[in-house]
Formats: sequence, C-alpha cells, structure tokens
Amino acid sequence: PAPTEAGQAPSPPDGGWGWVVVFGAFVSIGFAYAFPKGLAIFFKEIQDFFGTSYSEIAWVSSIMLATTYGAGPISSILVNRYGSRPVVMFGGLLCGVGMISAAFCTSILQLYICVGFITGFGLALNLQPSVIIIGKYFLKRRPIANGLAMAGSPVMLCTLAPLNQFLFDNFGWRGSFLILGAILLNCCVAGALFRPIGAGTAPVKTQVTEEEKGALKGEITEDGTEMSSSPNIPMENKTEEEGGKDCFEKINQYLDFSLFKHRGFLIYLIGNVLMFLGFFAPIVFLAPYAKHTGIDEYSAAFLLSILAIVDMVARPTTGIVANSKWVRPRIQYFFSFAIAFNGACHLLCPLASSYTGLVVYSSFFGLAFGMVCAMLFETLMDLVGAARFTSAVGLVTIAECCTILLGPPIGGILIDTFGDYKYMFIKCGAVMVLAGTFLFIMNYYNYRALAKEEKKRKAKEEDLKSARTENEGRNNLNKDSAQDGPELEPLKGEGVKKEINGT
Repeated sequence: PAPTEAGQAPSPPDGGWGWVVVFGAFVSIGFAYAFPKGLAIFFKEIQDFFGTSYSEIAWVSSIMLATTYGAGPISSILVNRYGSRPVVMFGGLLCGVGMISAAFCTSILQLYICVGFITGFGLALNLQPSVIIIGKYFLKRRPIANGLAMAGSPVMLCTLAPLNQFLFDNFGWRGSFLILGAILLNCCVAGALFRPIGAGTAPVKTQVTEEEKGALKGEITEDGTEMSSSPNIPMENKTEEEGGKDCFEKINQYLDFSLFKHRGFLIYLIGNVLMFLGFFAPIVFLAPYAKHTGIDEYSAAFLLSILAIVDMVARPTTGIVANSKWVRPRIQYFFSFAIAFNGACHLLCPLASSYTGLVVYSSFFGLAFGMVCAMLFETLMDLVGAARFTSAVGLVTIAECCTILLGPPIGGILIDTFGDYKYMFIKCGAVMVLAGTFLFIMNYYNYRALAKEEKKRKAKEEDLKSARTENEGRNNLNKDSAQDGPELEPLKGEGVKKEINGT
C-alpha cells in the first residue's frame, strides 16, 4: 500500500530525523548532479578510443542530464504512489547496472544507452524524491536544509574528479566504469534513510473515507432498488460520474496541470529553460579546455576540484543568507542575480589564458554555480508552495530536459567549427545573463502584481465586512421594533388585572 507520505503530512518537524534525511539527500543529490560532470575526465580518452568528435562525445553527458531531468514526471508519479524510500533505492540499483553495463560497450551508441539513458534514469529517481522529502521534513529551516543537501554535489564532484583520474590511470576507462557502478550502489543506502513522515494521518484518512461512504450510501426501497441520497438521481448514473471524476482527480494529483495558469510558475519555467542552455556545458568542457591549452591531466582535473570546494562552501552559505529576514521575502531577486553572475563569469573566461587565470575562473564559477543550485528548488517551492511542489518539480524538469540535452552538444559544435573554446563560453555566458535579466524583470512585475491583488482583496474584505455590519445593524433594529409591541400588551393586561382585583 502507498505510505502515508503520499497523503497530506502533518506539520514538518524541522529537525530530529530530518537531519538524517538531509544526509541521505546529500548523498543521492550529490551523485545525481556531480556524476555527469565527473565523467568528463574520461571523454578525451573515450573520444580517441572510438574516434569520435567533441560534439559526439558530449552527447554522453547531455543524454544523461536530459534523462535525469526529463524523467522528472515519472519520478514524481512514483513518489506519489510508493513514497521516496523505494524509489531512491530502485534508482541506485539502476545506476549501478547502467555503469557496469557501460564497461562492456563496444560503440558510442551503446554508451549513449547504458550511461545516458539507464544511468540517467537511475539518477532521476535519486534527485526528485530527495528534494521532495526535504520539503516534508522542513518548513522554517527549509532553505538551510536545501543548501546542506545541495552541498552534496560539490563534495561529490571534489571527490570524483581526482578519483576518476586515479581510476583511469590504474584500471583504464572500462575498469573505472565497473568500480563507479559499485560506488553508485550507495544510493540504495541513502534511500533507506528516507523514513516516511506522517504516520498520524492514516486514521484521519480512514475517517474521511467512511464519512464519504456514509454520504454516498443510498436508500433501499421496498422493491430493493438502491437510490442515491440526492433526489431524482439514480445511483448508477451517479457512480459513473464519480468514477470519471475520481480518474481525473488521480491524474491531476500526480501532475497538477493547473500550474500552467500560475503566473510565478510560468516565469520560473521560462527563465530556467533558457538558463539551462548554458548551465552545464562550461563544466563539461572545463577539463578538456585546460588540456587543450597544454595543462597536464591532474592539474586539469584539479580545476574541477577547486570549483567543487568553492561550491561546497557557497551552497550552505547561500542557504543561510536566503533564510534571513531580509532576503527570504524577495528570494526571487537573489536567484536572478545568481544566474546573471554565473553568466558574467563565463563571458570573462576567455580572458584567462594561463593556469592561474583558470584557477580564478574556477573559483568564481564555483561560487556562482553554488548560489544557483542552492536556490534552484527553494525558489520554486516559494512560488507554488509545498503542497504543489511535487507536481511542479516534475513539470519543470521535463520542460528543462530539452535545453539540457542541447546545451553541451551545441558547445561541442562551436568547438569543432571554430577550433576554439572561447565561443562556447561566450555563448553560455550570454544566454545566462539574458535568463537572469528576464527573471529579474518578470519577478519585479510579479511582485507588484501580487501586491496589487492583495490590496484589492483586502479592500473587498473591508467592503464586505462593512456591508455585513450594516445588515446586522438593520436586522437588530427590525428585531427591536418588532419586539416593542408584544412587550407592551402584557404590561397593559397586568395593569387591568390589578385594577379588577382591587389590589
């Protein structure tokens, strides 16, 4: 049976076992985000082994990232049906199977299937449930919890970058894939920590169900025909209508398509779809770019470690800043600034011609990347609320998968066409600055529109309250005037009675 986590949970505990859940999310989110980036260490050697171009080898990471995001609705449906724990454990098993199978691939197409689709789908089943369950355990401390869980990505990237280079030097890319497949099975352990929350909601749910059954229970006539509680409506027709309604409600429960009427959600969706066109490509090509400039392999891999170390500090710090009373009411502006800052770093990257310059770029890139990732889901939850967040994540990720899929290959095509990496960095920077500017302007419009709507709502409430007060005053006056007549008659009667008795 579906766990109580799928229903409406009680108020989040904001601590306790929630911190253990944050650690589990730290591991699973870390693998989901860092693993596609860490594989870039093997790209140069795999490219030489299969004799492919930059754009062809970039499709490996691209398909993996696109599958991770595109499978978001499937992951959301599974979480609503079975809960976070079994979904994450099954996802960890798929990741291990995909990477172990990739070790035996004989063509680039087989790598697309094993690494891109199978492992990517497993990472999708790790990412969505981990983000969703944090929203169930935390409310007041949610930005901090999200920041700590998102810090798993830089920690894993910082570890995977030198580890992958070490594994390649000692076991080759095939042996490395076997070992990485075994490491990914740790996601099953992380998923086991996701204890369902809301055990106290089961009796309430049963009570509601019994009340609904009692309300829908028909009356039995003398002929034995069951009639509905509503007059002149046969029970059979009513059952058919309710059956159709229940089917629609089930579909809408898994994916709430009414979110496309939500102004803030649409602004977030458009801005993020544009942003992801240049979000992942710079990380995928950072190590190959360093090798292209003549830097040795370990120093090139160390650039990813520098990025990850700064990112590791930036995410929880951003969570603390976003949770402050000055930033949280206007967190959408902070998110827009982080995206534009990320794009500015990419635009300045071609100026870094030496290894020192690349170290500086990696540091600023890690800071900007950590700021965006720490607020990526927090801003969405701020817009739609925790109740609709599961559906919102699924709908957002499936829309983002198209630009995630195209981002790295477009960068690879620019590199193949011009023979230089700077055009790829300029493209990514320009796209992200445009996305940040769009989000800032549209969020300003959204905040003003919300303030006007709130002002109108309060004015209507005041008008209704004053009208209600006037009506109550009139009713009281009418009651008083109606009661004055009957009250005088007994007094007259009593006076006459006293005079007759002579007392």
